[in-house]
Amino acid sequence: MNISLSKSPVSQGSGLMASVLDKPSLVQDSIIFRGGKNNPLLAPRGVWMVGDKLLISDTGQNRVFIWNTRPTTEFAEPDITLGQLEQENTGRNAGTGVSASTLQYPSGIWSDGKKLIIADAWNHRVLIWHTFPTYNGQAADVVIGQVGFSQNLPNIKGIGSKPAANTLNWPYGVFSDGRHLWICDTGNRRVLFYENIPSENFTDADKVIGKPSFNERDYENYEPIWPYSVRISKNGQMSVADTQFYRNLVWNDWQTAFTQPADIIIGQADFDANGMNQFSLFPKQDSMSWTYDSCFYKNGIFVADTGNSRVLWFENIPTKNGAYADNLLGHFDFNTGSENTQTKFGTDSQLYWPFSLCVCENKLVLTDTGNHRVVIYTLSGYSKPD
Repeated sequence: MNISLSKSPVSQGSGLMASVLDKPSLVQDSIIFRGGKNNPLLAPRGVWMVGDKLLISDTGQNRVFIWNTRPTTEFAEPDITLGQLEQENTGRNAGTGVSASTLQYPSGIWSDGKKLIIADAWNHRVLIWHTFPTYNGQAADVVIGQVGFSQNLPNIKGIGSKPAANTLNWPYGVFSDGRHLWICDTGNRRVLFYENIPSENFTDADKVIGKPSFNERDYENYEPIWPYSVRISKNGQMSVADTQFYRNLVWNDWQTAFTQPADIIIGQADFDANGMNQFSLFPKQDSMSWTYDSCFYKNGIFVADTGNSRVLWFENIPTKNGAYADNLLGHFDFNTGSENTQTKFGTDSQLYWPFSLCVCENKLVLTDTGNHRVVIYTLSGYSKPD
């Protein structure tokens, strides 16, 4: 942990919206959102916005909240709660047993407003709703990674079992383009690809990224070591947050990822480099610590540099390894690495471990996980991407 003791200039506002001092701010305003007033968020690790809908994985309380209309105030009661029959319940698998209606440590979320996909990480499965949920505790339609809804062992047989084309071990990230499905099968150190969003339980993946076959778990440094999230851009680029090696892997064309290593590494100079902040005491313009997510926007990419409590912004997808970020959100310079720029003044005015982020039109939404809240930003100079 690196701590900056200097107080940021008052004229620049709080660290919550901070960008590099000599650069234009990435955002023009922000809303702090904490969930229901009497039932607030606890360590949320997944967020997704589609249209006006906001979905949040309230990970620490084993549930996913859905707001059919994006909140504009600090507190708002959710319209739907998944994983629990009652909104105020918080137990793992609803305090009973694993089923089609329960969750245990939900993480990544994807939705197009019609279908919904959730990475139910500690049940070692991914749940799919083929029609968007309309009531609390609604059962999923399909389970991936398990034979049925009542099982939840890693790789079907438990810890130490070999993976297969239809098993999962700590899946934290999911993404779809509306047809294909990608799953970060984190504990098996791979990304699974499905040609179509599955409509049947225990469906085999069609291809695997990061391993020569479905049955291997050992890794090489040029493969995703601990893939936590996967994102595909409208131009067909793919980004994988490779947490354990403090880097993001980028393929210029997602279809090449099955047969070759990433084209670009963000955060490290080469595939063998693996140091937190490149073994520096403080972060730099080209280093990261515990990256957990990324999000394409326009011609560039946002990267959640979680361990440094900041979000890095690259105006264009880098064309070489270890590229310098163009700007950031959460600090006033590239060399501050504390959870909070003004730590001694408390955490409320700063980012503290941002885990997940997404962009929907002019809104950048992120889970400020260490502060148990979500921040909804309005991006500066917004115009619709081509």
